[in-house]
Amino acid sequence: MRDVKITVLKSTLDEELAKEYGNPALEACPFHKPGQTFLSEAGKQPEGLCDEAWTAFGKYAFALAHGAEGFWTEWIEKRNIAINSCNDGLRPVIFKLEAVESTS
Repeated sequence: MRDVKITVLKSTLDEELAKEYGNPALEACPFHKPGQTFLSEAGKQPEGLCDEAWTAFGKYAFALAHGAEGFWTEWIEKRNIAINSCNDGLRPVIFKLEAVESTS
């Protein structure tokens, strides 16, 4: 079994949608910043990672932890990684999931 390193690549705000639907004070996600990392041990949700983000991509972390090497080549060419985002349509955060050797 492998661990999965989760890295925040980008925190975004869709200004057009936020202007139409969001609170006027809405900003990019206050919880996750680019460069922040988490370690999912054996495909489990790491402490400090937003529940909504985990709900969106936890199944990919689980798959990578249990030996999946890649996903559809028309999506991701590199092995042992997935690029996913949380479910927030106004301010999605983009994450890289990467299978790594287990630390335990």
